[in-house]
Amino acid sequence: MRAIFMGTPEIAAEVLKCLLASEHEIIAVVTQPDRPKGRGKELAKSPVKLVAEEHGIPVLQPERVKAPESVAELRTLHPDIILVAAFGQIVSKEILDIPKYGCINVHASLLPEYRGAAPIQWAILDGKELTGVTIMRMDEGIDTGDMICTAEVPITAEETGGSLHDKLAAAGGPLLLSAIKKIEEGTAVYTPQEHEKHTYAKMLRKELGKLDFTEDAAKLERYIRGLNPWPSAYTYKDGKVIKFWSASVSYDKFDACPCGTLVSVEDGMLWIMTGNGVLQVKELQPEGKRRMTTEEYLRGYPLTPGVVFGS
Repeated sequence: MRAIFMGTPEIAAEVLKCLLASEHEIIAVVTQPDRPKGRGKELAKSPVKLVAEEHGIPVLQPERVKAPESVAELRTLHPDIILVAAFGQIVSKEILDIPKYGCINVHASLLPEYRGAAPIQWAILDGKELTGVTIMRMDEGIDTGDMICTAEVPITAEETGGSLHDKLAAAGGPLLLSAIKKIEEGTAVYTPQEHEKHTYAKMLRKELGKLDFTEDAAKLERYIRGLNPWPSAYTYKDGKVIKFWSASVSYDKFDACPCGTLVSVEDGMLWIMTGNGVLQVKELQPEGKRRMTTEEYLRGYPLTPGVVFGS
């Protein structure tokens, strides 16, 4: 098929690589404009743009893909199908109506669960044991279209936002190729979603990572994993940010003390009191320093029980 691909971040780049290894012709890529990144705020190309340029594919970067001039440009390409993965802009009805076979989306959840911008991380934050990828035919809603096929991906007890991203990225491309084959053959079954069962995965913000030690230790541990690598889970010590990268949970009994209090440094971990249980921090990163094990940290910054985190 002659296909236009729309996508922006790394997960979309992995799907694009899979498409490029297939028999389908990617006639153009649409991705977000280059954005300032890093301390120097230099313009950075999206992962999808980098892949497209490596393969000599024309790249379109409209600020608003639904603007009349952008829609007109897409029409001139005469695609059979438009394939979308984590593009980051609303695709209008005018665009949905362009290709013969419609617009097909790769979404990193088992719809109707976790529609929206951050399905990967929220599946971990909410303590789910299973997620997956859904291929759907797009409509005018946000992730509300009829489903063509799904693939399940288990969430392990050690899963991070980064590791789950990679698993779903690896599953998305082959599943999309399977869906395209069914569409071409006329065997695709379009299953409406059970809209009343939908949940929404809201966009991640940096402040989401601030740990509230009055919460259950198990919830805090999930946030540490789910927000790794971005935006990361953090707290404060002596007014400076300290990020937590790995932790476990204990329900051992300690004397009553305020939430956020360090109750032990046993086994080279920070044992921090929470609203229910103790958070055992194994890996962390002080402000302005590298990521390190807690054991390494304690050699340079000896701590004794009674220290309070969070301010």
